[in-house]
This record gives sequence, C-alpha cells and structure tokens, in this order.
Amino acid sequence: MPKIDKMLAILWMLRSGEKITAKQISEKLEMNIRSVYRYIDTLSTSGVPIISEPGYNGGYTLLNNFIEAPLYFDFEEQTSLFHAAVFAEEAGYYGGEALNRAISKLSKYSNQEQETKINQHLNSLEVISRLSSLSRESLLKELEQALTDGYSVTILYHKSGEKQLNYRLVDPYRIIYWNNKWYVVGFCHFRNEIRSFRVDRIENLMRTENNFNQPENFSARDFFMKNLLPTIEDKEGIMSLVINGEKSVLDDICQHWFLEHYLQERTSNQAVFFLEKDLIHTYIPYLLLPYNKSIKVIEPISLKKRLIEVLSELIRFHQV
Repeated sequence: MPKIDKMLAILWMLRSGEKITAKQISEKLEMNIRSVYRYIDTLSTSGVPIISEPGYNGGYTLLNNFIEAPLYFDFEEQTSLFHAAVFAEEAGYYGGEALNRAISKLSKYSNQEQETKINQHLNSLEVISRLSSLSRESLLKELEQALTDGYSVTILYHKSGEKQLNYRLVDPYRIIYWNNKWYVVGFCHFRNEIRSFRVDRIENLMRTENNFNQPENFSARDFFMKNLLPTIEDKEGIMSLVINGEKSVLDDICQHWFLEHYLQERTSNQAVFFLEKDLIHTYIPYLLLPYNKSIKVIEPISLKKRLIEVLSELIRFHQV
C-alpha cells in the first residue's frame, strides 16, 4: 500500500471518533508499529489535530472540529496560500474577503507548532504596491459574475484624453490584471470589435438580459499583448537601436516590458533592438533619458539628435 494511502487509512480510522492505539492501527493495516508512529507524526505536521494520550488507557483521537474541515494542507501548502493572499491583497483582488475567510479556516485547523512556523514565514515577506488606486472590488465582482453567466453589460466609460463619458454595451470575455491595473477584454457593440477597457475608468456598470457566447479558442492574453506590442510588419520602416552600457543597466533595459519584445542581439555591454522609426523618435527618448550617463546610444544618429532636442525642450520649459 502506498504511503499516502496508509496515511489516509489512519486518518479514516481516527475519524471514527473512538480512541485508537498505535498497536490497533498496526494490526488493522498490517504494518510495523514504528511506521504508524512516523505516519502519525507526518499527519500532525500536516495540520491534522491529533490528540495523543499516553498511559494504560491512552491512544489517539481527533479534535471534534476537524471533522468539519473539508481539506487539510501540509506546511508548505499553507505557507504558499498565506503568501498568495498577501500578493492578492496588494493587487486589489476582488475576492479578498472570501480569501481572508479561507485563510482564517486554515489558521483554525492548524496545530500550534505549524501556526508558529507559518507566522515566521509570513513575517519574512512583505509586498509593497506601487500604486494605491481606488478600490474596484464590487465592480470587478459584478463583471466576473456577468462573464461567468454569459450576460452582456452596459458600462459608462471614461476614455483616455476625452472629458465626456460614453456608454458601451460589452460582452465580457476575460478579466486581466497587468502592470498593476485591471482590464476587461470583450466584444464592444459600439465599435463592433473586441476591445479592452481599464476597469478604473468604468464609472458605472449594469448587467443586461442579453446573453452572449464567447468565441472558441479565443486568447485574451494574446489579444491584449498584441495590442500593447503590435507585430512589426513594415520591414522598410524598421531601424536598429544600438545601446552600449554597463551589464546591470542593460539588463534593466532589456527586461523593460516594451523593449524586451524587440530585442534582437545582446552582449555583455551592448543591446540591439529592431523598432519602427516613429517609435524610436517619439517613445524611446523618454524611456532612455532616466538612465543618464550609464548608457550611450550608438545608432541611429537621428535618435541622438532627438535626445538633444527633448532635453533642450525641457530646459526651455523649466527656465520660464
């Protein structure tokens, strides 16, 4: 009998509610009594509240409330769940209240030794959120429920750069968390195409009675990333961006969420990217300027000139 089956068998014997000795377990399961002691220790370490009574009338029993617990987790599993709850809280996860209830149940069914160890590991981890945005928990819950049930929603949306709010009828396909923000990806009936909407720009949401079916094999991740990082199709409009610098600085640049997509070559002191000309002269100068003298643009020469122009504009602005 495999080890896990033996431990489960012991657990079921303990769940009978009657006191049972190691010898009785040994005889019932036809195993060495030393193995019984090892399995009992393993179950206890895993959070099973086993009460051991020594002496002539001693034996093993379970705490009554353990019968209410649907699952039990070992030390590493519990620690991982607690850590996940910390990350979820900082991300603004909309199921935080339910997650906290689940974590409370884990604490309730942990033995004292395990709880002490878990607290030690929890104190070793702290997650600091980069942004403290307004809570959107209730709105995210409504979105997920509509998505799960397959109902369209009407949203009052604030598009970037526009003061006027617009109503949109949307079939929500997926909820995405990316770069410290929540998005919903779905079919926009106003645009008649799949779009993504930032949840923090949704002022109001109302579920409709319209049902929808999601397209087969649709990948919200692929759609979202393709819109963020469009594939370069016009080969004639591509330019090489060559940057020299210290290894640690180049590592940081090459891991940037945008530039890493276009990295072509990399050595210890040089990185080469293929980018569209317009991007190199509009977005890239502002991305590279914070690195100051730790990097040097080798090509294109036009980018070096553009960097000088941007710096000159900043100087003139701050001189006024």
